Amino acid sequence: MAGRDILNKMKEKVGLSSSSAETGKGKSKMSKHVTHGYHLVKGKSYHDMEDYVFAQFKNVDDNELGLFAIFDGHLSHEVPDYLRSHLFENILKEPDFWTKTEHAIRKAYRVTDKTILDKAVDLGRGGSTAVTAILINCKKLVVANVGDSRAVICKKGVAKQLSIDHEPSKERKLIENRGGFVSTFPGDVPRVDGRLAVARAFGDKSLKEHLSSEPDVFMEMIDCDTEFIILASDGIWKVMSNQEAVDCIKNVKDARAAAKHLNEEALARKSTDDISCIVVRFQ
Repeated sequence: MAGRDILNKMKEKVGLSSSSAETGKGKSKMSKHVTHGYHLVKGKSYHDMEDYVFAQFKNVDDNELGLFAIFDGHLSHEVPDYLRSHLFENILKEPDFWTKTEHAIRKAYRVTDKTILDKAVDLGRGGSTAVTAILINCKKLVVANVGDSRAVICKKGVAKQLSIDHEPSKERKLIENRGGFVSTFPGDVPRVDGRLAVARAFGDKSLKEHLSSEPDVFMEMIDCDTEFIILASDGIWKVMSNQEAVDCIKNVKDARAAAKHLNEEALARKSTDDISCIVVRFQ
C-alpha cells in the first residue's frame, strides 16, 4: 500500500477528511443501526480544496457522541482545517457541556473564533462557515451553524431544515448596525461590504467588525420516525432543495454511498463549488 493510501486510511479511521481523502464511513458502537458516511468533491475553481469534514463516534465516560461537521472555507484552507482540528475539542472541554449544551456550544464557537483571529498571522485573512451536529447516545441531536452550510433531517420521508442560512440580505440590519453594508456590486450576489457572500463566519479578520460568528443552535430528538440526516456545504444547496436532497438518497441504505450519490447529483445539476456531504443513517 502506497504512503498516500496509508495516510488516507488513517484519516478515514479518525474521521478527518479534506481533498486528499475524499470519502469515509463509520458506525456507532451503541446502536448497530446508526452509521455515517461522507464524500467530498473538489469544485471547478482554481484554488485548492477548501471544504473539510469531521465525522467520528467518540466515547466520553459512559456516553457515546457522534461528532459531525462540515467546514467550508473561503480565501483559505487554513481556517477550516483549524476548525476541523479544534472546534469539537473546544466544545467538549466546556465544563457545562452536559448540563447546558447549547450555552457550551455558543461559548466554544466564540472562543474558537477569537483564537482564529488572534492567530491571523499564521492562519491568514480568510475564513470558514461551519455546521456541526452532535449526536448524544443516539437519542439527541444538537446542531449549530454559522454561514450557509446546512443540516437537514428526514423523518417519514419529509425533509426538515435544522440550521439557518446566514445570508447578507437577510441580516442587512444587523450588518448595518455594526457599521457595515450589504452590496450586490460587483456581481449580483449580496455580500458583506461587497466582499463576503455569508453574514456569519469564523475568521475574516478584516471584516470582523461587521461579521458575526454567533451560531444558531437547534435540538432534535431521534425517534423511530427518523431515517437520516444530511450535513452539506452550499455546493449542494445551491442546486437542490431540502426535499430534493432527501428524495435523492432515501432509497440508498449505505450512508457513504448516499453521500457520494448526493454529490454526484449536485454535479449533474451543474454545481461548480466544492461539495462536501455527510449522511448519518438511523435505519
